[in-house]
Amino acid sequence: MAAYASRNHNNGFVPQLGQIPQVDGSASASSEDELAEGKETSWTMPLIRPELLATGLCYDVRMRYHCELDPPKQRLDFHPEDPRRIYHIYRELCQAGLYQDPNFSVPTVEKPLQRIQARNATPQEICLVHTAVHYNFVANTASLSDEELILLERTLDSIYFNKLTFTSALLSAGGAIETCKAVMSGQVKNAIAVIRPPGHHAECNRPMGFCLFDNVSIAAKVCQADYPELCRKILILDWDVHHGNGIQQAFEQDPNVLYISIHVHEDGTFYPQGPYGDHLHCGVGPGLGKNINIPWPTKGMGDADYLYAFQQVVMPVAYNFDPDLVIIAAGFDAAIGDQLGGCFVSPTCYAHMAHMLMPLAKGKLVVCLEGGYNLASISKSALAVTRTLIGEPPDRLDETRPTKSGAATVDMVRSYQRRFWACLGSMPDGSPQGGCINLEPIIFALKVFLEGSLRGKTGIRVEGNGLFQRSNRSHSLHIADALRAYQKQQLCEEFDMIELSVWREKISKSFKHQVLATENYADAVPLMVFFHDPYHHQTGGDPSTTRLADAELYDTLSWYREWAINEGFAIIDVNFPNHIADADGVNKLDYDRDFELAKRDAERAELAVYLWENYIEYGCISFSPSWSPLSSSLLTKVV
Repeated sequence: MAAYASRNHNNGFVPQLGQIPQVDGSASASSEDELAEGKETSWTMPLIRPELLATGLCYDVRMRYHCELDPPKQRLDFHPEDPRRIYHIYRELCQAGLYQDPNFSVPTVEKPLQRIQARNATPQEICLVHTAVHYNFVANTASLSDEELILLERTLDSIYFNKLTFTSALLSAGGAIETCKAVMSGQVKNAIAVIRPPGHHAECNRPMGFCLFDNVSIAAKVCQADYPELCRKILILDWDVHHGNGIQQAFEQDPNVLYISIHVHEDGTFYPQGPYGDHLHCGVGPGLGKNINIPWPTKGMGDADYLYAFQQVVMPVAYNFDPDLVIIAAGFDAAIGDQLGGCFVSPTCYAHMAHMLMPLAKGKLVVCLEGGYNLASISKSALAVTRTLIGEPPDRLDETRPTKSGAATVDMVRSYQRRFWACLGSMPDGSPQGGCINLEPIIFALKVFLEGSLRGKTGIRVEGNGLFQRSNRSHSLHIADALRAYQKQQLCEEFDMIELSVWREKISKSFKHQVLATENYADAVPLMVFFHDPYHHQTGGDPSTTRLADAELYDTLSWYREWAINEGFAIIDVNFPNHIADADGVNKLDYDRDFELAKRDAERAELAVYLWENYIEYGCISFSPSWSPLSSSLLTKVV
């Protein structure tokens, strides 16, 4: 384990640790000579296949000691952050036969959960995230009187104390650390930490929102320090219904930690209020692009909304990021029945989300409890997730159609994050963005194009409501061809581009409308030739229907095209269709993919030669004496 000798951005130098925590919670004295010499010690990784390992469970009854000193006298319910939260989850796991406890039934699974002992987090570990002032503030609560603690909590944001609060907070942070280290060191394949008080709201210099120390962030930073070669990149997925402002603050400048939060935002009026949880906050400096907020505009989101967010944003980005460790900040307050969250996520949906994350990081997945205040809901949800961790498949979901507001939010985030993540449809990092085209004004043009001028020859028709339906006719027109016809019209109007005819029997009739050029393509000016695929970045729309009126298509060449024309360059724009028609102009719906690809490559080469011989080479010969074919070819760009 590497000794801590780094600088923390909050409170300066972090002293070295004097002891090395073990997986079972004990501590072995490290060699002072080794530390003085700057030597590193390392974990011995067990040579056991992950599938043979058990799932870990961290739980400590002492975390229940944190409770209210002065509960309300005029109501029957307790504070939402109730000490019974973790006990109900633990009992649910035992009663389900996942863990052996003499007070409950015997395990009924082949590999019961393996206990991970919690320990107190050290000041050095906590100060990787929090300031020394913050640590001392929480530590001093252990020496205050009950009256002083009651007065103190009334000055803070949703926080209560008693004399054992500091003890519970140390165990909660230490439990998260030991759970992550047990997974990273190969003692267990994955794990769940049933810990409290929660942590994702705690900022570097203040407790808030039931949170004292930022457990997940502390554990992540410890893993970064202890396993510099094995844990270079960490994904933190926060599905708590509230935005994890503390985690975002801890890593917003770290390019090696990707934080994704799915939460209710309500335009900044939902806790923790403000714009910090909106989709525009994407990280700072070197961490730009490594923060993704998916902010629901209202309560009431359900399984399909969360799954849509996973499918459209979370998983593509997660696979692209390729983390070495995945930590779920698992608040279950978006669960059905939680009055604070007001959402309708089922235990089955939580299981599916965990299941989708399990293939990442070679299975190194840690689930750390955050919020969740309905005792029945959090127990059932945590059980469903734990069953998935041990290898049981999730149950079926009843609803897979997202709400319109949910789908719109995910599409908004996906569109905005494209500038950082090519997997979401953007161009590579550093490249300009393509133009966005809304399909609504194209619907009428498509109807005319498909139903009017090509009546009797197309296998697709556009209904009045914007729905595309397949007809029973024997021939078809690919929708990309219709869109190219529309694009041709737009380019001709905006840039005075003209169509270059392709007159050759060998070349497919699919190239009609596909080759456009500026009027100066034969002049003595630099020429840029673009070979490109049709529109291929489609987003937006309502995924619950086949309606395209709200969809968007991204023309990734629009910036280059506009720049070249503004610079006075000539352009030949070649849109290469995905499907090549046969000699009769028929584009069959059912085709052999290998044959289609081979035919497409041959047609591409044939078209390139044709354009060179009939347009480009001719233009070079016609240039003035000061212009040479060599300089033309050097300034020709094929994309």
